[in-house]
Amino acid sequence: MRLLDRYEEVVGSREIQHLRRLAERLAGKRIVHVNSTRTGGGVAEILGWMIPLMQELGIDARWEVISGPPDFYRVTKAFHNGLQGQPVSLRQSDFDLHYEVNRENAKRLSLEADIVFVHDPQPIYLPHFTPDGKVKRWIWRCHIDASQPQRAIWKHLECALSKYQGTIFSMAAFTRHLELPMFIIPPSIDPLSEKNCSIAETERLETLTRLGIVPDRPLLLQVSRFDRFKDPLGVIEAYRLLKPYYPELQLALVGGPADDDPEGAAMLREVMERAGDDPDLKILMLPPDAHRTINALQRSAIVVLQKSLREGFGLTVTEALWKGKPVIGGACGGITLQVHDYHTGFLVHSSAGAAYRIRYLLRYVEKRNRMGQIGHEFVREHFLLTRHLRDYLTMLLCLDHPDSCSLIV
Repeated sequence: MRLLDRYEEVVGSREIQHLRRLAERLAGKRIVHVNSTRTGGGVAEILGWMIPLMQELGIDARWEVISGPPDFYRVTKAFHNGLQGQPVSLRQSDFDLHYEVNRENAKRLSLEADIVFVHDPQPIYLPHFTPDGKVKRWIWRCHIDASQPQRAIWKHLECALSKYQGTIFSMAAFTRHLELPMFIIPPSIDPLSEKNCSIAETERLETLTRLGIVPDRPLLLQVSRFDRFKDPLGVIEAYRLLKPYYPELQLALVGGPADDDPEGAAMLREVMERAGDDPDLKILMLPPDAHRTINALQRSAIVVLQKSLREGFGLTVTEALWKGKPVIGGACGGITLQVHDYHTGFLVHSSAGAAYRIRYLLRYVEKRNRMGQIGHEFVREHFLLTRHLRDYLTMLLCLDHPDSCSLIV
């Protein structure tokens, strides 16, 4: 069975027919996506799912990855933090390193294409070092909240955008004023992937047992990088506020390595120190391909948290909602698009607020289950891969035929 036929079972025939009609007008187009890692993080996962679908629709789609020395990732991690408003200190030599790594990668990568999607700040200067005519159209895809960036970092990145013909942001609140066509396209999950597909009950229970989690006791879960913006320490604080009242409660903080995040190890050490020797608090570092393990954990949790202080979109929220779990999330970024109080979960501003909302969901089982049902249908309608791909195809047609955008959509 072809991939698109399998998606039809989830989203219906009309959605797939729409995709095919859009793709017919882009058949044979050469499209390249460039990001900074093949493993770890939502961008890599989305590209791993989307490229095969593009290819099945008759589009010549490929994926290239920029690479550099450790200092490059230190600098680009500072870009990420600075875009989200955190004070960072960079020297001119750091900006020069960013230029140089982009220059070297422009020579190394296979970029000849009709359209190149450049994801986030790491490869943003590739157009400046690529010969004219090699790429017909460059599009910058920003997955980060850039609404209140540190000035020096935004100035550096904005200069790169002179070579682009379009930009994409995940939500309107993330954008900056730019003299370029701008599109708002939220990310998505793949309902057929190993992380999101249905799994057998025996596999779910075996996974919990292997990880030392008691299946018949309530489990709180947060899945994310060990990053200060994800506030794992705040999650531990919320759990400890509840533990005296719910001694059976368990918490699992689940993360994994990412090639482009050099700060993760230091944050992990701090989390483990704060966790101490509590046998009901599990700190789990999983490999990038542990998708079925994460699937089982999300399906086992009574409540899923994403208590971020800053967030691009929060695909772990989307994954949890798809599995029928109410989510308690930090009131920031793309989490606010997905979590709606008393409907799909709760938005919170503090550890005490998170504990209060967890207690509500532990107490009212019927309301918890109803939120899970609403969340599942909300994701089906708004945040699946087929909608994401439809938005991309529509955007490309609009750029090719700006006078007929209303007809295309």
